Amino acid sequence: MILGTRTKLFLENFFVYGLTGVLGKMIPVLMLPIVTRLIPDASVYGVADLLHIIVSFASAFAVLGMYDAMFRVFFDEETTEFKKRVCSTAIIVVSVSSLCVGGLIMLFSGVISEAFFSSGALRPWVCLMGFQTILSGFDSIISAPTRMQNQRRVFVVMSVLLPVISYSVSIPLILFIDPLLGLVMGGLFAAAAKLFIFGWLNKSWFSPGFFDGKLAKEMLKIGVPLMPTFFIYWIYNSLSRIMIASFLGTEQNGIYAVGSKLAHISYFIYSAFAGGWQYFAFSTMKDKDHTLLMSRVFEALGTLSIVSFFLLLPWVDHIFLLVSEPYRPASVVFPYLFISPLLLMLFQTVGNQFLVMKKAYLTVLVLLFGALTNITLNALLIPRMGIEGAALATALGYSTSVALAFVLVRNKGMIYGNWRQLVVFGISLVGFLIFRVSPEISTVLVSAASIAGIGASYLPSIIKNK
Repeated sequence: MILGTRTKLFLENFFVYGLTGVLGKMIPVLMLPIVTRLIPDASVYGVADLLHIIVSFASAFAVLGMYDAMFRVFFDEETTEFKKRVCSTAIIVVSVSSLCVGGLIMLFSGVISEAFFSSGALRPWVCLMGFQTILSGFDSIISAPTRMQNQRRVFVVMSVLLPVISYSVSIPLILFIDPLLGLVMGGLFAAAAKLFIFGWLNKSWFSPGFFDGKLAKEMLKIGVPLMPTFFIYWIYNSLSRIMIASFLGTEQNGIYAVGSKLAHISYFIYSAFAGGWQYFAFSTMKDKDHTLLMSRVFEALGTLSIVSFFLLLPWVDHIFLLVSEPYRPASVVFPYLFISPLLLMLFQTVGNQFLVMKKAYLTVLVLLFGALTNITLNALLIPRMGIEGAALATALGYSTSVALAFVLVRNKGMIYGNWRQLVVFGISLVGFLIFRVSPEISTVLVSAASIAGIGASYLPSIIKNK
């Protein structure tokens, strides 16, 4: 009965909290075939992608981890006055940091332009990214009260509305003025719209008079140590693109970026998982069979990830028929980048046990080791394998973090392993190697054989339970 209740809790969180965010994430994927046909020059898409990377990197520093710190402190007291002090303190701290970071980007826009694009010609665009960094910093805090009050309907509406605003601005600009302007201004207008809407909805939570220096120090102590984790995730998501642009040029980065966006179909699964996982994991933390429960969840998610990978593998070439011809070589990155968010999901499943043990620093160290693996492999593989090498480096970096985390947690007796996990991993590796090395063999046959082999590994347990 308890297991049934917890299974229901996990599934409810997975679908209710997670899948609502999928609606907004589907729009960019559905719009991608249109955008690639409107912009046949992949180098334009590559430049826009690098500009976005600048914002994502700078925003992590601008926010100072205050978004997560707000969540931790917000529920310490139940009084509305205290909660307003938390929100007001956070917005003032982030306002100062965002203005500083955004201002520095504008001030050194020429240097940044030379570093990213080997040219100072894109300096005005980098300045715009400084402005968008300021907006992003404000956005993260100004929207937080809605999330902390669990107003899911608002977030569902906003998850759809913001991409619609972005493409409503970008598509006309791409068609009638300039493709790069359209790609950049779409995101900028969406950030401004988010700030305006959430500012209007949450204005009662913020007031300069509620600033509390003691609370500011407390939240910074929580938030700032989290920044290395954000930086490491940025390395996984963005550094490979910078290295592609450096080794191969912005055109290849544009092709890679399109492949990455299509491959992130799997990000829908990850988003659904992430939306409900944290509450489920900590609400069951004190259960006597918590270790067994986490072990079963880890195994189930790992098997489902691999099966979904092989189900989609035969359709990769068909998926890339949706985009225009110059972007179709990106199909080579799809398998690696499809599995990467699912590997991150597995890491967070097993890595949660570090938090249960109150050894959160191990999460940072394990992720850092994986990120260093990713950087090293990027430097070795991109010159030899092109964009496929970057995608492979990303997948291997995440795999390294998952494997190392599993070994460390298992040694602490906080998760169990079994022979079936090794069998499933071995089958998946052999199946993919056959697909990669022998393209003349039917992909449908390889995928069907791999899934059948994985299913056969579960037969002894099914028979035993009967």
